[in-house]
Amino acid sequence: MRVLALLPLVVALTAHAADITVLVRPGVAPGGTVEFPTIQNAIDHAPEPTNGGRVTIRITPGTYNERLWIPQNRPNLTLVGLGTRPEDTVITSDHFAKTSGGTFFTETVEVNGNGFAAVNLTFANTSGNVGQAVAVSVLADKSIFKRCRFLGYQDTLFANYGRQYYVDSYIEGAVDYVFGNATAVFDRVELHTVAPGYITAQSRLRADEPTGYVIRNSHLTFAPGAEGTAMTDNAAKKSAHGVFLGRPWRPYSRVIFLNTQIDKGLEPAGWSDWNNGNVLATAFYAEDGSGGPGAVTATRTPFAKHLTSTQRRDFETRTFLGGADHWNPEAEAAKLP
Repeated sequence: MRVLALLPLVVALTAHAADITVLVRPGVAPGGTVEFPTIQNAIDHAPEPTNGGRVTIRITPGTYNERLWIPQNRPNLTLVGLGTRPEDTVITSDHFAKTSGGTFFTETVEVNGNGFAAVNLTFANTSGNVGQAVAVSVLADKSIFKRCRFLGYQDTLFANYGRQYYVDSYIEGAVDYVFGNATAVFDRVELHTVAPGYITAQSRLRADEPTGYVIRNSHLTFAPGAEGTAMTDNAAKKSAHGVFLGRPWRPYSRVIFLNTQIDKGLEPAGWSDWNNGNVLATAFYAEDGSGGPGAVTATRTPFAKHLTSTQRRDFETRTFLGGADHWNPEAEAAKLP
């Protein structure tokens, strides 16, 4: 009878998820189980957690000239930079489309495993103004980036699949530097434009797709000269500035800015039609509650939407990203270091 009484406890202990934590420290010998010399080595060889547990890779400060691939069979992975700032731990490469075989062979980091998280890190593609060059490609559901920096010029962040949450972060670029078809929220993010171009290029294919970008409580800043010379663009020819909130990579592109500070330097029309006729008529582009010298919605293209109170509620973080499993990215992000 005593053995039978213990069985429920044994089953409960067996089913409990076991998390794994390892360290990346350059100079250690490869092949360990606790410390690894490179980040990719840790991704590939850290022990497998049990019952859906999480692997946390703690990364000592420094510059890592690595290209990382997080596969689908490595879900629930967290990368944590151990510096005092995200600038202290940098993952970087310099691949670009013209020499790599196309845009999607250039990324410094590619995320395919669901449940990914990154904290206190800088991700960079240092190719510069040479065409498409991706810093991070995210093709995974329920991804969180907290206190991270994304540095590039064209196509910096490929946010393309699944639900994604970016918080207290910094994204830099010039041309289409946040692009793809994820369902993504950017909360308290600085989007810094370094040259005339387009902040977003969202690629929703159908009006009933739940995808899109919601940029909320954020700040749009512009490097000196970013307003530069006029862009040749049907949305606002002979423009005074040359930086647009976005252009539609696909006909039902959807981007919403909420409560965002917009500095001086933005195109008055706001949104570009990519020299593609009336494509703005099918796109869903909107701003609500924003401020600053660049937030003059009266000058926007007539295709820009005005949100109803119901629509605004639909774009709240937990509603927009919740899904059938009621994911709460704000609560998950709060648990991260």
